[in-house]
Amino acid sequence: MQMKGIGKVFPGVVANDGIDLEIIPGEIHTLLGENGAGKTTLMNVLYGLYQPDAGEIYLRGRRVAIGDPNVAIALGIGMVHQHFMLIPPFTVAENIVLGDEPRKGRVFIDMKKAIRDVEAISEKYGLKVDPLARVENISVSMQQRVEILKALHRGAEILILDEPTAVLIPQEVRELKMITDNLAAQGKAIIFITHKLKEVMAMSHRITVIRRGKVAGSVNPQETTPAALASMMVGREVLLQVEKGPASPGETLLSVENLEAVNNRKLPALRGISFELRAGEILGIAGVDGNGQSELVEVITGLRKANGGRLQIKGRDMTNKGPRQMAEAGVAHIPEDRQKRGLILDFNVAENLILGSYFKRPFARGINLRYDRVYSHARELIKEFDVRTPHEKTPAKSLSGGNQQKVILAREFDMSPEILVAAQPTRGLDVGAIEFVHHRLVEQRDKGKAILLVSLELDEILSLSDRIAVMYGGKIVGMVDAADADEEELGLMMAGGGQRDEGESAALRGATRNA
Repeated sequence: MQMKGIGKVFPGVVANDGIDLEIIPGEIHTLLGENGAGKTTLMNVLYGLYQPDAGEIYLRGRRVAIGDPNVAIALGIGMVHQHFMLIPPFTVAENIVLGDEPRKGRVFIDMKKAIRDVEAISEKYGLKVDPLARVENISVSMQQRVEILKALHRGAEILILDEPTAVLIPQEVRELKMITDNLAAQGKAIIFITHKLKEVMAMSHRITVIRRGKVAGSVNPQETTPAALASMMVGREVLLQVEKGPASPGETLLSVENLEAVNNRKLPALRGISFELRAGEILGIAGVDGNGQSELVEVITGLRKANGGRLQIKGRDMTNKGPRQMAEAGVAHIPEDRQKRGLILDFNVAENLILGSYFKRPFARGINLRYDRVYSHARELIKEFDVRTPHEKTPAKSLSGGNQQKVILAREFDMSPEILVAAQPTRGLDVGAIEFVHHRLVEQRDKGKAILLVSLELDEILSLSDRIAVMYGGKIVGMVDAADADEEELGLMMAGGGQRDEGESAALRGATRNA
């Protein structure tokens, strides 16, 4: 497959600017680039979700026009999106054959044949699944297998995987590598979109870096390094390792005892959570998405009521206090969804920077806002936090994801909190923005702030945390010092394997080093 001179323009944004890309059979080809660099847009053009404004696509030497995803599928192009497109109540077999169901006559679906077809394709590609299991009851990695099988069932020869490792634990990432290697060995072409440099190096046959809508270069993993790739992505040298000294923990600022809460479906989400958070430390909460992390953050920040247990700040009972009361007690919150919970997108940057303090001096005068103070305050924070915006009156929705996150960090840090709850603080950010966020979090720790870091990125937890707690099934199943933490052991705990004793952990670390 060849894409020649692909151009795609959105209002005010050149997403793709004359991109050339070539894909060959049996190759795992990674597209790497900053958030907003244009890599997903390019793949949406290939899959027929977008129509290019310029350029041509050739498949096996023949020019093709891909008007919609149905055309792409007919041409042998499949795409597994970052957010899976499965129907939870349906079985695995029903999801795989959906839209292409075998029939008895012209009316009835032949489910026995559908199950046989799924078993056959599962066997052919080494992707074992239970055809009768309901999708809502299987793991995230198994759902990903179903998505891949769904594309293969429709005859995909080119398989696009968009951020396929975003919600996988280390063991599942290795499993995915075995799957992609096997597919490539059978002649499939895999296009892998990711921002994780370690996985790029481990899984790719060839890497194409896209920067600001253009190809910055193509390399083989054997000829490059993560640092060189990061530099190609952002156009400057990037510090990939978090620089931090040892922590100096002080007094306990946050104490959580036997906390219980339910989720939005009224099912138990927190089952007796207990821990302490001290001044001058970062406590990382690791876990696969959906194990109670979101509910824990919401209870601590006053957004969700607890059904049991106690939450104390500096010895004061703050259980079930509201968001403003928690903020007044010194709790700041970087939410996991910056657009839904962190910003009012139609408000400008300056207005977003005073959310939570707009009713206080110097911004308030009676019921009116003093916009001269609001704007001067915004200009100071924009400069300090390097927010890339034309001016302080720019709507927040016009900023990139990284700059939206900087606005939230600037606002929360400016409140001088004693406790900072940071939930997925680098989700969707490129390596340059991640470097900035990590530096600021360590800076706050070194100023004596207590930081609760909740992240699905195990590398982030390992590099930033001083202590690590692992959540599974609404409980904390293990607590370790970051200096002694082992990625393999944490991954097993995240999957519900429990915490080993010290002898087992030491043996595993030795085996991992030897391997």
